[in-house]
Amino acid sequence: MRLSQTSPEQVEVYRFNWLVASAVPALAIFFQAFVPVRLHFFSIFDLPLLVTIFFGVARRNPVSGLLTGCFIGLVQDSLTHHPLGVYGIAKTVVGFGASSLGAKLDVENAASRFLVTYGFYLLHQFLYFSVQRGLVGQAMDWSWSHELLAGLANAIAAVVLFAALDRFKQRI
Repeated sequence: MRLSQTSPEQVEVYRFNWLVASAVPALAIFFQAFVPVRLHFFSIFDLPLLVTIFFGVARRNPVSGLLTGCFIGLVQDSLTHHPLGVYGIAKTVVGFGASSLGAKLDVENAASRFLVTYGFYLLHQFLYFSVQRGLVGQAMDWSWSHELLAGLANAIAAVVLFAALDRFKQRI
């Protein structure tokens, strides 16, 4: 397991076909909105967050990651009963962070993907909790054990999902 710092010349930047760049987030949001209704255990996973992280570290462009996170978060907000912008704010920060980190570190191996996703999942949950409680004023409970286990489950799912999505990368 090696998180190595890379120089700008060593960083490979990827782009995606427009169909992939639009269909993958749409499918992730669809599954997140409708599958947990029937399969309750699926609610522990945050597929839109995993897709935001994947596109962020693959594109390695902070503005692109920021916009991707913002778009995915706002669409996800529109399908929930929460105020518009709660997921948008959290995913925007994560998209920007993932893109910035992807430009600095080698995030192409499974161990680094696991650690990056675990960290960004916890950051996302903290931001979501903070916005919901601080800005919106809704009472929420924070459970460290639940968040740590959910982060672990999402990080494991990310390693599998990222390996599947790697097939769609196109070098610039």
